[in-house]
Amino acid sequence: MRTNLIFVRHAHSIYTPESELTRPLSERGKVDAGKVAKLLQNAEIDTVIASPYLRALQTVEGVAKQLDKEVLIEEEFRERTLSENPVDDFNYAITKVWEEPEFAWEGGESNRCAQERGVRVTLQVLERSNGKTVVIGTHGNLMALIMGYFDPKYDFHFWKQLEMPDMYQLSFDGMELVEVVRLWE
Repeated sequence: MRTNLIFVRHAHSIYTPESELTRPLSERGKVDAGKVAKLLQNAEIDTVIASPYLRALQTVEGVAKQLDKEVLIEEEFRERTLSENPVDDFNYAITKVWEEPEFAWEGGESNRCAQERGVRVTLQVLERSNGKTVVIGTHGNLMALIMGYFDPKYDFHFWKQLEMPDMYQLSFDGMELVEVVRLWE
């Protein structure tokens, strides 16, 4: 019996470095969150989980609402911390951590640490959701790191081409990834 994890990268939000936790969706993001709910309206979803970051929660709350379920907040699905302070050159900073998986900027998480955190919680979800379908509202960087653990083709280049929002269904037989399908149109 397959377990399906539908990872949903949050929809568009307006970047402000001081409000990472409470940054809401933009107007465009709200429209796209409605499209996420519509795309999943006929899916047999058992559980909806989200990162504690508002933009991830807002992206999947419509899915939970149409199922008359609550969104379960899972701290470990939060985005990776790139640095304690805003970086001067985001592209350089993010490229460096992908090129050197053990490297971390001051106060930030290395790719290895963020991936270990994300995979640990993903495996916990798999253990308690055998044979079920779970929607997970999360963030692009962490989602790519988790997917890359199960299949290395999900790498930095994959992350760079992700849309906001984006959705991938990962199907597992036990703890083994057997299929990945992109659901976002």
